[in-house]
Amino acid sequence: MITLAIETSCDETAICIIETEGTTKYRILSNLVHSQIDLHRQYGGVFPIMAKREHARNIMPLIEEAFREASINLKQAEATQHTKVKIEDILKAKEPELLAALTASPLYKQIPTNIDRIAVTTGPGLEPALWVGVNLARALSVLWNIPVIGVNHMEGHIFGSLLSTSATATKPITTESPYDNIIEPDLPALALLISGGHTELVLVNAENTYTVIGRTKDDAIGEAFDKTARMLGLPYPGGPEISRLAVLGRERHSDGITLPRPMIHSRDLDFSFSGLKTAVLYLIRELTKNSSIELTDTQREAIACEFENAVTDVLIAKTTKAIETHSIRSLIVGGGVIANKHITKALTKLAEHYSIPLYTPPAGVSGDNALMIGITSVLSDKAKILDINDSLSHRANGNLSL
Repeated sequence: MITLAIETSCDETAICIIETEGTTKYRILSNLVHSQIDLHRQYGGVFPIMAKREHARNIMPLIEEAFREASINLKQAEATQHTKVKIEDILKAKEPELLAALTASPLYKQIPTNIDRIAVTTGPGLEPALWVGVNLARALSVLWNIPVIGVNHMEGHIFGSLLSTSATATKPITTESPYDNIIEPDLPALALLISGGHTELVLVNAENTYTVIGRTKDDAIGEAFDKTARMLGLPYPGGPEISRLAVLGRERHSDGITLPRPMIHSRDLDFSFSGLKTAVLYLIRELTKNSSIELTDTQREAIACEFENAVTDVLIAKTTKAIETHSIRSLIVGGGVIANKHITKALTKLAEHYSIPLYTPPAGVSGDNALMIGITSVLSDKAKILDINDSLSHRANGNLSL
């Protein structure tokens, strides 16, 4: 089975085409991501309406490129008047730019003969951005007469960490190319999802059975990194910049700066990072005497280092408690913040301490991508066939809802 996957939940326009065999074997035919980071950097974060516009502008060229890479078979076919009217009904009111891009594309008059279905992120995420992917999937479903499957973005991050190969590996795919196997973790497993918009602990009790046992009460971990970076005068995205300075702070053995570890001793498994962010603000005000002087490089490095240490300490404390409480046999970590080497090192040490495997996403899959969406649409019982007449069957929301 061949699946076209679409991901537009935030500021990455992502397209993937995968071929699957059964429920555990897959191979990547094409995997493309167009990032908008440079565009949003001037705003210090993602500007939702601009993200929506860029998705509409870039998504059809990406699909065309993916079809070429994957050698998708196409046949000429003129859409009926009924089909054209239905596509206009889906796109004209809310996605006029996308409608223009679709009707101008060669794929508007060609039908892929070997694409079996479309998978698309339906939430959580930025709703204006999600609209683009969902509505295009609905329109293509009508145009090509194939089903569209709605996928939960956070479940995608879980399955993305169970991929056995790198999504960025460059190798020609042929009909003789071997399949890769999805990793099947020992259960019960614990999934720690850490990204720009989410911080969650999810208990995986049995295949595709999830229980959210901990989540942030305010800022997500990635959001806290970005806001702290902004206070330090660092560019967006802030996570890599904080990590870069933290390394220098550790090398200098910076001390004398202490930040709180919010909720580290609470009885539950929830997180809170807004207080930590506020503590950084007050610390900067104290060090700069209400902006009459600027922070030194050494002070920035020390703050970054202590902030990263504080966040890591909280993550490890909560994850430790979850492992012990639920007799966890596998640890799965997903989301863009796993790119932080200090956090990854601490989680690796934790998993080794409990003699359980740690599964993290391969290169190219830690951030938002369509590969994880395509895989999830095949493997998850939670993925649903969407009603193309429903504008957004699965509303975007802030948490994992499975």
